[in-house]
This record gives sequence, structure tokens and C-alpha cells, in this order.
Amino acid sequence: MTTLYAATGNKGKLAEFIQSASDFNIAVLALPGLKDIPEPIEDAETFQGNADLKARAYSLAAPGLLVVADDSGIEVGALGGVPGVRSARYADDLQFEPGTGTKDERNNRALLAELARVSPPASRSARFVCTLALARDGEVLLRAEGTVEGELLHAPRGSAGFGYDPLFLLPALDRTMAELAPAEKWQISHRGNAFRSLLTQIRAASL
Repeated sequence: MTTLYAATGNKGKLAEFIQSASDFNIAVLALPGLKDIPEPIEDAETFQGNADLKARAYSLAAPGLLVVADDSGIEVGALGGVPGVRSARYADDLQFEPGTGTKDERNNRALLAELARVSPPASRSARFVCTLALARDGEVLLRAEGTVEGELLHAPRGSAGFGYDPLFLLPALDRTMAELAPAEKWQISHRGNAFRSLLTQIRAASL
């Protein structure tokens, strides 16, 4: 059985990877010693660039292992694709209400504030993007990308998600990503779509 080592400290994300990989007869484990490995600086201009540099760095610290790393975020058409790769640091970049609320809350408020500045009122279409890179000994072997399209609400709704999930409405379901049960979210999310694509490639390549 192929074993992948996920370079993530997010327990929820790891659980999603493990569940999805089981359908492909692939095992996923947390990367050993992750906390002791220096975190690479995510300074690439694209999601894939950041995923690649993380996968290379972590795989060099774990010789011989197949290491998977991801980068993800939200792109808003009316803002020219912003926040994009800066999604997790958006409020900090704007120096928006420092010291108030959680990081996710500040990012959400900052995004709503920037959209409110667009005149005349623009489309609120947005998409989540997730890219994955699989590397071994510093070499990227496979890449995958997943997306999901939606619209941004004027106020957060739901408490089951994280990041921008409470603002991201799925029109066909009339629910936000933060209103979905974990299993349902994984079936349609950008991260789920990307990981299933990567697993298909792994099986085809017989890694």
C-alpha cells in the first residue's frame, strides 16, 4: 500500500485526507517530526508555487518519504482575484483592525470592507482554490488543483467551517461552506476535489 505523509498540523484536514485516501487503498499519515522542521517561507506568487516549495522543503527533511503539501485560498473577481495567495494574511496585509477578534474574523471583515468600497456595487462571485504537490527527496512528482465556485454573502453564516467558509455561499444548496456537515463539505470542496485528483494520479503512476 502506498503511504503519503501530510505536511499539515491541521487535524481536521488530516482526517479528511485519511478518509478520502482509504477509498484508493492509499494510507495517509502525519509527517513525523513536523513541529521540529523549519516552516518554509511562503513567498511564491501562485498557490501552486507555495504548495511546491512546501512539499520540497518538507520532503528534504523526511528522506525517502512521499510528502504532500497544500496551499489554498479564495479569489474574488470584483477585487481582481484578491486575496488569492494572501488569503490567510489578508487583514494583516491591510492592517485591518489589528488586535480585534480572531484571525479568521478579521479576514472576513476585511474582505467585506474591501468589497463595500467597490463602486458601483460589483458581482460577488468568488471561488475557493486548493493546490497540492507531492514530493520525494526535494523533487515534486505530481500536482493537482481543485476549485469550487460560489458567491460572497454580506455577513457570515454558519459555524461549522473555518477561514472564509461563513461568507462563501453555494447557490445550488443555498448554504455556506460553514453550514455543511464535514462529509458533505469534503465531497464538494476545493480541497476534496484537489485531493481526489491527486489520488487518481498516484494510482495511475503506481507510486
